[in-house]
Amino acid sequence: MLGLLVLALLGVPSLAQARSPQALEPAAVRAEHRIEEQAESTVSICYNYGCVREEEVRFRAATLTRLVARFADAQTAEEERAVLGEALGRLYRVAAIQTPIAADRGGNLLDDGANGRMDCIDHSTSSTRLLRLLEARGALRFHRVLEPVRRTRFIFQHFSAAIEELSCAERSVRVAPEPAPGEVSTEALAHGPCAEAGLIIEDAGGADAASPGARYVVDSWFVDNGEPAVVLPLAEWLNGEGPNVQ
Repeated sequence: MLGLLVLALLGVPSLAQARSPQALEPAAVRAEHRIEEQAESTVSICYNYGCVREEEVRFRAATLTRLVARFADAQTAEEERAVLGEALGRLYRVAAIQTPIAADRGGNLLDDGANGRMDCIDHSTSSTRLLRLLEARGALRFHRVLEPVRRTRFIFQHFSAAIEELSCAERSVRVAPEPAPGEVSTEALAHGPCAEAGLIIEDAGGADAASPGARYVVDSWFVDNGEPAVVLPLAEWLNGEGPNVQ
């Protein structure tokens, strides 16, 4: 007992502490992780058409932490896409406090000439940056962020941010929230197929709801500033689907 007390006073870790994963991880690495989690982030937002103007927008760490936490309830790729559309709208609302993009309206006609208006180039560029911010924070467990995509109809072109569903194996290595009691951890996912790990891969009707490699657009150009972005299958979007705005 006296020996343990002496070791503690000298700052020598106990046997239990030395064997713990936290003790084995370098202190500098742990400190770096804490700094990354607490640090605010900045993203450059485009506006006034064609990225003519760009401004850095700061997102507080607390804001990002709350936003990322909303993704924890998503148990399927479909649920994650729904949260993603809402999250993108929230990020644009924050950006509207620091830039004039509060004037932005769905399409191009309703905000024509307004300072802060955004066309599809502004939106696709800015949305991709915001999606990558969420991805870097570990929010996305079912999707990866892609480069912007383009559709052409007659002489008109339209751009949008895009995402792609991950395969089961890819999902297993994504950073996931701590599991609730009775749920399976990320480590367990890495050692078996998703079906055995408890991931929801079928809908109520039994149809396969997971579509690894399936691509979707996350199009914020269709809506007013701060509203949830429209998420559509890429194939439908390429075929002209989406809200009827101009």
